[in-house]
Amino acid sequence: MSLTKEQLHEQVLARKDELIALCQDLIRIKNQSPIDDQAPALDFVQNYLAEAGIASERIVADAGEDYPVVFAQMGDASAEGSFRVVLNGHVDVVPVGQRSGWDFDPFGAEIRDGKLLGRGTSDMKCGLAVLLFSMKLLAESGDTLNGDIRLHVVCDEEIAGTGTKWFCEHGYADGADAVMVGEPTGHETIEIGQKGILHLTLTAHGTPGHGSTNNYKGDNAIVKLARVLVHIDEIISVPGHFLPEHDRAVANSRAIAERTIPAPGVGNVVDHISCNVGIIEGGGKINQVPDRAVAKVDIRLPYGTNHDDVVAAVDRVIAGSGVSGVEASYEWIAEGNVTSDTCTLVTSLKKNIEDIWGEECLPAYQWASSDAAHYRRLGCPTIQFGPCNNDGIHGYNEDVDIIDVVHAAEIYMLTLCDMLGIA
Repeated sequence: MSLTKEQLHEQVLARKDELIALCQDLIRIKNQSPIDDQAPALDFVQNYLAEAGIASERIVADAGEDYPVVFAQMGDASAEGSFRVVLNGHVDVVPVGQRSGWDFDPFGAEIRDGKLLGRGTSDMKCGLAVLLFSMKLLAESGDTLNGDIRLHVVCDEEIAGTGTKWFCEHGYADGADAVMVGEPTGHETIEIGQKGILHLTLTAHGTPGHGSTNNYKGDNAIVKLARVLVHIDEIISVPGHFLPEHDRAVANSRAIAERTIPAPGVGNVVDHISCNVGIIEGGGKINQVPDRAVAKVDIRLPYGTNHDDVVAAVDRVIAGSGVSGVEASYEWIAEGNVTSDTCTLVTSLKKNIEDIWGEECLPAYQWASSDAAHYRRLGCPTIQFGPCNNDGIHGYNEDVDIIDVVHAAEIYMLTLCDMLGIA
C-alpha cells in the first residue's frame, strides 16, 4: 500500500530517532581526508541502502581505487513527463587537527543540549544521512515515483572534488530536472549560485647578485613583486554582469553576506571579483638577490564576469606598480554559475522550508565555489541545502542542532514528493 505525502511526512517525524542514530553511526566512522581510509564509510552507505532494498554500485573513478564513488538509483524516468532528481553528498570529512582543541570526542557523536557533536555533523554527514533516510522511507513506502532518484556519493570532496566531476562527465546526471546537494547551508537560505574560480600567477623576474650589494647591484624580484601586490585589491572593482532576472537573488545574497560577515562593504563580495594572495615563493639564499619571485592569487568570479575585464585590471595593477619584468598567467578553473529562483526545485524547496520553520528563506548566491558547478554546467537546476551550524565547520567543536537535522529531513521528503508526483 502506497503512502501519501502527508503520511510520508509523518513517517519522518515518527522515525526521527532512527534518523539521528544514522547520523551518529556516520559520525563515528573515522574517515578524515586524506588521512584515513574511505572504504568503511562507503561500505556503510552501501549496506544501509541494501537493507532498504536499494541496489548500489561502487565505481572506480578518476581519483583511483582509494577514492571510488557510489551510485544508486530508484524509480523509473522512462515515461514521458517523468521528473529526474539527483541527490549528491560526500562521506569524507576534514582532519580534526589537535585533539586538545576539542571539548568533546570529535568521533563520539555525543548528544548534548539538543546538539549532535562531532566532526562532520554539519559538513556533511548529517546532510548525507538526510539523503539516505529519505530514499529509504520512499523505498519502503510502496509509492510509484513519477520519475527517478539518482544518488551520487563521493569520498574526496574535501581534497580534490573529482568524484562529482566524474559523475557529470560520464552521463550519470544527464537529463536531471533537479539536483539537490546536501552541503551545509542552514535553513535561512538555499544556495542557488556560486562564483567561478581563476588562479592567477604573477611572476617577477630580476637579476641575481650578492646580498651585500643589494640596492646598488642586482634587481630584487621579491621587492618588484611586492610593489605589484600592494595594488592587488584594485582587481576587486571588476563586477559581474547579472541579468534583470537575477536582481532578487543578488539582493538576497548581499543581505546574507552583510548579516553573516562583520566587515564594511562585504556585500560587494557577491557581485564583484574577490582575490586572495595565497602563496608567495621566491629567493634561494638570504645573502643572494633573488632573480625570481612568484605569487599565486585565488580569484573568485561572479556570474557573467568578462575575462577581458579581468585581464585589463591585472594589467593596470602591474602598470601601476611602476616596475618592469612582471608577467601574469591565468588558469580559468570554472565560471560563475546560477540556477533560476523560479524553477520548480527552488520554489518547492523554499515553500517547504518556510512552512516547516515558519521563517523566510532567501534563495541566494554563495561567494565561494563547490561541486554544484559541475551540474549547472550540464544545464541541471541545482541547489545546496543542508543542516548546519557554521561556527565549527572545518574547525574545532563542530556540531549541529538536532531540530535542524529533523526539519531538513521533513523538507527533503516534502520536496521530493512535490517533484515526483506523490500527493
